[in-house]
Parts: sequence; structure tokens; C-alpha cells
Amino acid sequence: MADPARAKRLAKRISTIVASAIEYEIKDPRLAGVTITDAKVSGDLHDATLYYTVMGASLDDEPDYEGAAAALEKATGVLRTKVGAGTGVRFTPTLAFVRDTVPDAAHRMEELLARARAADEDLARVREGAKHAGDPDPYRVGGAEDTDGDTDGDER
Repeated sequence: MADPARAKRLAKRISTIVASAIEYEIKDPRLAGVTITDAKVSGDLHDATLYYTVMGASLDDEPDYEGAAAALEKATGVLRTKVGAGTGVRFTPTLAFVRDTVPDAAHRMEELLARARAADEDLARVREGAKHAGDPDPYRVGGAEDTDGDTDGDER
């Protein structure tokens, strides 16, 4: 079992090497919008998991997740070679790519928060002219007499 700090440093280095290779060295057009967001290395330093996101060409364009996954699968051997040359470790870790769903979840949360804010604004508009049901002061205030004529509250 390797040192967890060493695994973190190696993960950071692998992330940097792979991101640089995707951006500058691999000429697959399906990798144009791929961004490496995180990397994790197993405790024995034999397996590396890289998390990626895919950005569309424009804001309205839907990203090509399947094409990016296929391109990363095809480039895994070349990327592993570059990682081996760039890290200098005895055993070059195997690379596995996993799509990072955190940006999608964050976007969904933003939509839900916007919907909740709109519902709160609607409720505030409805409550503007509302009045409480019943008497303004429903509690009896001193001096009210019981059925027996006194104010102590006992029924004798």
C-alpha cells in the first residue's frame, strides 16, 4: 500500500499529463470539448480513474458524450504511454475514463432553485393582501368572567 499523499500527487500529475496530451497532441476532433476534471489513483498505484466532462461547441449545442467516450477509449494506449514517460514510476497505471456528472447535477440543482424562487415569489404575491382568519386577538384578556361570575377560572 502506497502513501495516500503519493497517490494524490501521482493523480494530479496524471491529470495534467492527460489533459495536456488531449489538448495539444491527440488530433481526434471528438476530443475537442473534453476537459479532465479529476483523477484518482488506487492505493497500490496500479489503476488511475480520470473524470472528464464534455462541453458543446456552443451553448445551445448538445455535447457528444458517446463520441468523446469512444475517442478516449481509442486513445487510452497512447495516453498511458505518455503517462508512463511523464511520471517515471515503475508500473504505469492503467487508465479508466469516467464521465463526470457533477456539472450536470449542479445545472439541475440551479434549475430546481430557480423554480423554488419563482414559487416563493408567487406565494409572496398571494400573501400580500391576506388576512388572518378569525378574531385579531383570539385570546381572552383579563376581566372576562366565567359562568359562575368570578374571574379565577374555576367552575364551582
